[in-house]
Order: sequence, then C-alpha cells, then structure tokens
Amino acid sequence: MRLYNTLTRRVEPFEVPEDGVDVYVCGITPYDATHLGHAFTYLTLDVVIRYLEFRGSEVRYVQNVTDVDDDILRKAEELGEDWRSLGDRWTAQFIKDMIALNARAPDRFPRATGVIPEIVAVVEKLVEAGLAYESGRSVYFHIDAWPEYGKLSRLSRDEMLPIANERGNNPDDDNKHDPLDFVLWQAQAPGEPSWESPWGPGRPGWHIECSTMAVEYLDVPVDIHSGGADLTFPHHESEIAQAEGATGESPFVRCWVHTAMVRYEGEKMSKSLGNLIMVDDLLKDWTPDALRLYLAAHHYRESWSHEQDDLERAAQLAETLRAAAITQGGSGSPVAPESHRAAFIEAMEDDLDSPLALHHLERLAEAILEGAAHGQKLASAQDTLRTLGTVFGLRLDASESERAVVETWGRYLERFA
Repeated sequence: MRLYNTLTRRVEPFEVPEDGVDVYVCGITPYDATHLGHAFTYLTLDVVIRYLEFRGSEVRYVQNVTDVDDDILRKAEELGEDWRSLGDRWTAQFIKDMIALNARAPDRFPRATGVIPEIVAVVEKLVEAGLAYESGRSVYFHIDAWPEYGKLSRLSRDEMLPIANERGNNPDDDNKHDPLDFVLWQAQAPGEPSWESPWGPGRPGWHIECSTMAVEYLDVPVDIHSGGADLTFPHHESEIAQAEGATGESPFVRCWVHTAMVRYEGEKMSKSLGNLIMVDDLLKDWTPDALRLYLAAHHYRESWSHEQDDLERAAQLAETLRAAAITQGGSGSPVAPESHRAAFIEAMEDDLDSPLALHHLERLAEAILEGAAHGQKLASAQDTLRTLGTVFGLRLDASESERAVVETWGRYLERFA
C-alpha cells in the first residue's frame, strides 16, 4: 500500500503494523452544520479505515471534538446561547449526518474539555523543556526554541505569519515574544469558561488540544494523522512541535494524510465565506450512496468544485450498483469477479485512487447485469460487489446504515443530544 505523506512530499510505501493501525483525525469545531468540505475529509478517512480493515488490519481510530474554542465562544455570544449547549447541538447534528452517510464511528470520540488535566500536564512539560513560557498568565510555545518548526508545511517565516493570522493567530498580543508564538494556555477573559492551572484560570489553545488527545489515546508514532489541507499550517505544524517537544519522541506521526479543499462557484467552501453546501440539505434530495459515490469520485489530494451534474452521475451509478446487487441470475456459467476485484485493489493500493476503484466497481456491476440478461450465475460476483462496496460505506439495497455504525455513533449521540 502506498500513500502520499505531506511531511516527505511524496507517495511512499505505507508499512502496515502487524498489531494494527492508529489513526487520528482532527474533528469538528461545532458551531454550525456539517458541510460538504467536512464530509469530504471524514468520508475520505472512512474509506481509508474501511480499506485497511478490508485488508485485514485492526484499526484504532480517534476523532476529537474541539468543544471550546474562540469560534464557539464568539458564535455563542452572537446567538445569546450557552457555549456548551451550542457545541452539543451541532455535534449531535454531525453525528446524525455521519450515521446517515454510514461512516464508521471512531473508537474514541473525546471532547477537548474532557482532557484538561492532561493538557495542563503537557504544557508544564513544554515549559520545563524551555520550549514554552508564561506571560500575562497565558503560556506560549516559543517557535525560536524549536528549529524544526516548519518541517511539515515548508513555509518560510515570512510566509507563515499571514497564514497564521488568517487562522486564529493574534500577532498583536503584547504578551508574546514573537508574533508567531502560539498560545498553549489562554488566560481567562471576562465571561469566558475557564479551568484551573498553575498559571491561573484559563482554557487550552487550539493546537495543544489535538496533540494531547492523539498522544493520550494512541501510540506514538501515530500511524496516520489526517485533516483538511488547510490544517497543515499552523495546526498540524504546531501539533508536531508540541508532541515531539513534550514526549521527546520523533516522529510524532508516520504519515500525514491531508484532504484537498472543496470549492463552490470558484471559492473555497468555508464558513467565513458563507458559501457552504450542507450535508443535511443534500440528504433531503439525494441518497446516502449517491453522496458517498460523489465524494469518492474525487481523488482525496485534488481540489474540486461542487457540481450538480457530477452529483447526478453519482446518483446514476448508485442505482446501477444497487440494481446489480439485487438482480436475479440463472443457472448458466458464473460471472467471474476476480479481475474486477484485483483491479479495484490495485487502484486502492496506489495512493487511494478511489475514482479508478469506482470505475472497476462499476465495470463489475455492468458485468453482473449483463450476466443476468444471459442467465448466468451471479452469487459470487454479487458477493464481491457487496464486499467492495463496503469499502465506500455503500448501503446498496439496505434500508439503513450498518448496525455497528448506528450503535456506536448512537452511544456518542447520547452524550451530546
């Protein structure tokens, strides 16, 4: 199996450990509904995980919830709603969307606010190591103390600052030694939630939440760490510095897998631009299989634009696959699925070439339908179609999502609903 590693900038062999694969995916910051860009990231990783399990690997999957954050607090104040109830409401909606789309649930789905003591302990280690400093009752990571800062994004210092400023950095914070230093522990502002710490009441910074949860719940090095390409810097860059600085272990992650941006009408799909296509709106008009196939028809590393025509083609393919799964055959010679299965696997092994894999799945479905017309036996080919379809989380003729999907996400839903 080969995957593109953002750290090395090349497609390289991904050695699958015998004792299983650890996967961490940066989860939602829940202050709005799930949009198509979110879905592309989480369903791409769902395909990665399902394919690893199809290959016979055990997968330990962690996806977090960033349930306290500047954006949540800002939105809650704007709406006059309690910040926690706002986050719970939108996390519950996200879970419902994932159930509808038949996405495998993570094995752990922790809240950032559930690991505050662990976060404080990591920040203390970074201070003790000389990588962080307290100033104005806040604590900052000092990037000059970590010469490798930038090894993931490969950005120059001049390139870093404007990008960081767009993504939550405050360069005018007088407590900082450097405008690029990022907050690990943020002193409490009036009206904000807070937790006790050695530096006074406050809350964690965004970056420290994910690196702490990844190290807390998975082994280091983490085998696969993923998120949207816009998280490469500063979020994932900062995660590396924090995790490797606190643990003394390198690398923090073996393979960084980033999904490309989804665009709409020429712009990146984002909350700030107000051009979002919401998953729950799409599910009113399109089947879950149509949406799964629509997303998988785009290679995970290639930016793409939402197009109605492409969605309609995905819906047609969904119907073709469903028809092939339920059609009746005869007693003639069996339809042979082996070449289609081998081609499917070859495509998936080559940096998760899902568009090509779907092409081979469609060819198998067409062979089944043609075989039905000629009275051939279909059982083996249909079994193969169903098995390969599970890699993409397809329901085919099932009326609801997989039982394990519904039950595991359902347990998480009880915590947020």
